[in-house]
Amino acid sequence: MEAWMGRDISTSAFTDEDFRAFSERLRAETERLATWFSDDRLAEAHPVGGFELEAWLTDASGRPMAVNERLLETLQDPLLTHELAQFNIELNTAPRTLRDNALRAMERDLEATWERTRAGAATLGARLIAIGILPTVRQDDLGHAAMTPSDRYAALNDQVLRQREDRPLRIDICGRERLRTDHPDVMLESAATSFQIHMQVPASRAADYYNAALLVSGPLVAASANSPYLFGRDLWDETRIPLFEQAVESGGLGGAAHGPPRRVGFGTGYARASLIEVFRENEAHFPVLLPTVMDPSDGPLAHLLLQNGTIWRWNRPLVGIDDDGEPHLRIEHRVVPGGPSAADAIANAALFYGLARYFATLAGESPERLLTFPVARDNFYACARHGLGARVRWTDGEVHPVTRLILRTLLPCARLGLSDLGLAGEDIDRYLGIIEERVASGRNGAGWQRAWVERHGRDMEAMTAAYAERQADGAPVHRWPL
Repeated sequence: MEAWMGRDISTSAFTDEDFRAFSERLRAETERLATWFSDDRLAEAHPVGGFELEAWLTDASGRPMAVNERLLETLQDPLLTHELAQFNIELNTAPRTLRDNALRAMERDLEATWERTRAGAATLGARLIAIGILPTVRQDDLGHAAMTPSDRYAALNDQVLRQREDRPLRIDICGRERLRTDHPDVMLESAATSFQIHMQVPASRAADYYNAALLVSGPLVAASANSPYLFGRDLWDETRIPLFEQAVESGGLGGAAHGPPRRVGFGTGYARASLIEVFRENEAHFPVLLPTVMDPSDGPLAHLLLQNGTIWRWNRPLVGIDDDGEPHLRIEHRVVPGGPSAADAIANAALFYGLARYFATLAGESPERLLTFPVARDNFYACARHGLGARVRWTDGEVHPVTRLILRTLLPCARLGLSDLGLAGEDIDRYLGIIEERVASGRNGAGWQRAWVERHGRDMEAMTAAYAERQADGAPVHRWPL
């Protein structure tokens, strides 16, 4: 199976003819994909799981350290790739069929890749940390000079600013405190790192899985929140959500009656019949950012994939090609932040896989009939803002504390979903047990960070050091001492 990584480009300078030619190919490839849907060419295999973990590289004091290119050169590891900023790096593992002991194998894979990367970083005097937003990062760390040298990143920055008519990006986040600032480029996006969970799904049920991912996004972000601080301000439990949405805002007005949809957001609605609807929306309603015109040898959907890679829905449908040439669909669930531990990350993945399976195939009603899209969207933002303190409206029409909803309703649903996938019972107990204990204690990553600050004061370097020490021990975050 192919590696689930992004596509680079070979230039950052574009002409009007490039935009015209790219748009023409994008339209043709969107119609080609539509025929794949109608002709049943997309894979129907048992669900497969994978993930991408974005992490930080820091110096001994916990400040960002721009060494990702040196680290990649040192390790020569195909499971590692660069990110927008030179102080970020992405770790990948091979996808695994979601049955038997796949979850435990994913944890072992993540731990092995993490250890290789940590050891390589140490030879450069750097520390590896997985956390949604690094508490020590400052706005002046996010200058253009820290951008990873890449035509893709340079072009992305240029095109976002072009669509904004060179107006700076404006950040305005009101949480426990408020942060308002302007920034001249897209580098603010590099302050938000995530654990992106992939689930390859049968094509005939792909719309159900996509809609299920939307439905459960609120509880997932509440359970996993790990980003309360940005530039020293105490904001949302998962501040990464509004930060990323505002940091790559190219001018769309979201739910407004005019202008394109936002490139980063919850989306515009459930899929009604097929995921081709989402790819048609990509072609029709999102201006092209990276009009790199490619050759047929780059693949039958090269332009469609590149366009899709510049639209960051919190749940993003993807098309991939297996080693045997068969195309497949997967859902990329982007709501979960990086960290706190490998066990926490796989527990978050297990919760997603189980709930996605349950609400896509076992709930008795399709997701869009159980909960309206506006309610699912409101739940998501309430949970990103308030974490485990959120209240959400659920399928019974009642408003519940999200902790009670997870403990009484969603964990049993996730258990049924994971069992239906055929995953090992002891692994289901292990990972859902981590979620249960975390939620019951009220101590996710955001909760631990705030509790540490309450006890020790707002010393972000000391808190980052304490976080890194506990992460290295490997215990789930609800067991971390203060």
